[in-house]
Amino acid sequence: MGMNFISFLIMLVISAVESATLRYVLSFRVRTGIVSLTSTVVWGWIGGWLGSPVSGVFHFDSVCIIPAVLGSVALIVLMVDLVKTAKAAS
Repeated sequence: MGMNFISFLIMLVISAVESATLRYVLSFRVRTGIVSLTSTVVWGWIGGWLGSPVSGVFHFDSVCIIPAVLGSVALIVLMVDLVKTAKAAS
């Protein structure tokens, strides 16, 4: 299963929308700044990439939309929680 440029962009849009929603609507962030937002977009893209091939019915250009969304949110939440926990422990 290869990924072409359109699939990459779809995953990037999914990750960016979820990162912005978690950051600006739900105030779920590690710290302020563009670096923090960029890192959540990257982690969201990785989560979507991992979640996409797991299962899915709604394919669009080799991207399983629902698992990509769930995987992206899951990894963003996991990474933010891990960083917040590590900050609180030190």
